[in-house]
Amino acid sequence: MTDFAKMRDQMENGSGFIAALDQSGGSTPKALALYGVDASDYGSEDEMFAEIQRMRARIILSPDFTNQKVIGAILFEKTLHEQIEGQAVPSYLWEKRGVVPFLKIDKGLQDEADGVQLLKPIPGLAETLAAARPMGIYGTKERSVVHQANADGVKAIVDNQFEVAHEVIAAGMVPIIEPEVNIHSETKAEAEAMLAEALMTQTEALGDGQDIMLKLTLPEQPGIYDALADHPRVQRVVALSGGYSTDDASARLAQNHKMIASFSRALTEGLQRDMSDDGFHAALGGNIDQIYRASVA
Repeated sequence: MTDFAKMRDQMENGSGFIAALDQSGGSTPKALALYGVDASDYGSEDEMFAEIQRMRARIILSPDFTNQKVIGAILFEKTLHEQIEGQAVPSYLWEKRGVVPFLKIDKGLQDEADGVQLLKPIPGLAETLAAARPMGIYGTKERSVVHQANADGVKAIVDNQFEVAHEVIAAGMVPIIEPEVNIHSETKAEAEAMLAEALMTQTEALGDGQDIMLKLTLPEQPGIYDALADHPRVQRVVALSGGYSTDDASARLAQNHKMIASFSRALTEGLQRDMSDDGFHAALGGNIDQIYRASVA
């Protein structure tokens, strides 16, 4: 039986970061291309997902991918039904690596309006959540995007995120709320100030037992999310790399002492399918160590 209390303790107090291994249909081709797998190497969507699963499994099996530095991992829904060494990926992560599994539940973004892109409707969410918890999934992750500092848009994106979050909480899991701020936005700093305020308003309305996590773009003003990190209803504030290089993301993270990393591209930077196992483990281990050190700085 999954020890969710132990998972909670690790997420609140563990030293390390959350790996984002949740590449979906839209992001998988780019992730594979960076890994050295060309689109001509697979002939169907099933073959594409098989390639990304092999990459994920290679990462998870790497010697440095343990809870000594990686305290959680976010998975794509299809990954729930994949196996590593004959064991379902979520249970393998927790039982063999000590890493808390999360599930990406969003289905993409709506068209931009008022400077933001809200979550698309998530059909079958109740059924997905009901199936995920018995598989040992601790929480969920749902991403939407802020492009401009528009007060109406920022309020709408936060309201939209918390509407989904309340459904996740009701299913006994912890939502990672992710209103990403586009790193190329000309009004990034202003948008982040609006976002911090709107998030606090909704967080203050949470009751006992209604815990959340937040996944936010590394901010222009270091420490702007510290008050959220200190809130009793917030288990952790984690940072997305958002397109920053590993070096840049790590440097920015080190300036935000109450955030830890939840990186995807920065985690896999430099990894190639044709690497020897020793070369792959060395490159991944270097990325893990750099992100860990920035997370605990």
